[in-house]
Amino acid sequence: MSLTSRRRRVTALAALTALSLLTGACGNGSGGDERTRTANGIAYDLSPEQTGRVHAAKVDAIAAQVPQAIRDRGSLLVTGPAGAAPPLRFYATDDRTVVGSEIDFATVIADILGLKLDARVADWAQNFVKVDSGEVDAFISNVTVTEERKEKYDFATYRQDTVALEVPKDASWNYSDRKSLAGKKIGVGSGTNQEQLLVAWNDANVAEGLPKIDIAYYQQVTDYYLALSSGRLDGYLGPNPSARYHSATAGQTKVVATFSGAGDALQAEIGVLTRKDNGLIKAVQQAVQYAIDNGIYQKVIDRWGLGSETVKESRINPPGLPKKKG
Repeated sequence: MSLTSRRRRVTALAALTALSLLTGACGNGSGGDERTRTANGIAYDLSPEQTGRVHAAKVDAIAAQVPQAIRDRGSLLVTGPAGAAPPLRFYATDDRTVVGSEIDFATVIADILGLKLDARVADWAQNFVKVDSGEVDAFISNVTVTEERKEKYDFATYRQDTVALEVPKDASWNYSDRKSLAGKKIGVGSGTNQEQLLVAWNDANVAEGLPKIDIAYYQQVTDYYLALSSGRLDGYLGPNPSARYHSATAGQTKVVATFSGAGDALQAEIGVLTRKDNGLIKAVQQAVQYAIDNGIYQKVIDRWGLGSETVKESRINPPGLPKKKG
């Protein structure tokens, strides 16, 4: 077994161990069947087979707009992190197959473009590097449109971006606004728009003479699962779909607030990210719009319980999270 495979195996086993610890006594689970789990009325398929995955037929007029080099290759190279956070993008129960809503969206796009999906895995920051180098065509995994990212990348949107504040179920403090986080230890993923929001809230609090937010950085979701359950974190700011799923299945946390991923300025959106000069974004946007117009998109939304994050149209490079001040 290669070093990469061993690392992936260790990560997957750690994720399953954390999930079993957190969900073992929960009545919201699947009765011991690890291949499916029920949360918020949705039966999530965690298996590698994904027999219910949504597909689409090729649309010739849209596929014709794909750059010739990609058409000749016959595959759409898509990257994203794996992690262990259903329903977005996570390892299935075989510990090696990446599944989730973001894989389904990527599959539908590839189908409409007449391409075979080649889904790859990398750490969050490395996904941008892979797009920069041309190693992959697109980054599809809960990527928020931001003004800073738009300087280097193009986006075709396919979901609203909502982030959630998840806290221990027995937390003794109440959330009302950013001031409630003063002096609290809040976890967040490094390099994410959630981090940018949390830093901005902290700066505003400090400017008003309030205690700092103790920002703790996490790369693996299993680490924050355990930190929340053990009381080492007062809260975690992350993607709303994963927070909803985790709180429902683990039974040890709760979601106390949700926010636009762009803060108060506007409703943020999630988009397919491509390099500006690779000529792919128009075809991707049209593929997403076709899926929306023909009910294919809604099937993915329903399958993964993302009804609160639907969009009516796919937009290329809409306004995003404002740049950091200074």
